[in-house]
Amino acid sequence: MQIGSVFFSSSANAQVNTPVTTSEIGVGIGGANYKGEFSPNYRFLNNQPALTVFYRRDMTNAITLRGGLMGSHRIADDNTFSDEAYEELPYHNYRAAELRLSLLELSAVMEYNFLDYYDMKQRPRLSPYVFVGIAGLLYNSKVTSNLVNKEFKTTLTVAVPVGVGLKYALSKHWNLGLEFGARKLFTDNVDQLSEEEPAHLANPNDKDWYFYNGVSISYTFYRINCPPTYKSKPGLLD
Repeated sequence: MQIGSVFFSSSANAQVNTPVTTSEIGVGIGGANYKGEFSPNYRFLNNQPALTVFYRRDMTNAITLRGGLMGSHRIADDNTFSDEAYEELPYHNYRAAELRLSLLELSAVMEYNFLDYYDMKQRPRLSPYVFVGIAGLLYNSKVTSNLVNKEFKTTLTVAVPVGVGLKYALSKHWNLGLEFGARKLFTDNVDQLSEEEPAHLANPNDKDWYFYNGVSISYTFYRINCPPTYKSKPGLLD
């Protein structure tokens, strides 16, 4: 059975396929993470609380489009994020800095679903998926240390979200989701420490990243699209 289709019985009890369009609204809670001068490596335990709201719409039997808004605030400290592999660059102990960072992301992504998620006969009804898209990121950051002090600065930039997830149907309308995604940035200045800084303060050889992983719940709306046969004969169903 194709995604975006349901079965219904005619007056002669024959089953035919009627196309439907599905859309979802949902909310999610999880963790936002950061990778940059303060945290050279990704660590799951460094996640800070994040919230997201989203709208999803199916386009084909495998492709869905999703728009979302995600926000998070974090405080990063060199004493917490230091990494022995980077103990000489950028000198966490020497720099002894603190980062206050707030993120607000508006994204549009395309999801590819590996299974027919809207096949009502599937038990359990679930599908893993991958996604890629484009996002606008508004971030506000402040850095304080015994070497450098930079006041709050608000900047707008572009990111590329990529990741994986799993959808699970709790019922016909309610869905549970799990997701992990990385955001590729084209700037090294999210933490206000970039290649313009001395080598003992910042690593000039990489860009900053941020991540989101979390759980979501959503509600699905089904819209039955009238077949062309009935559209061309307005009184047929009267």
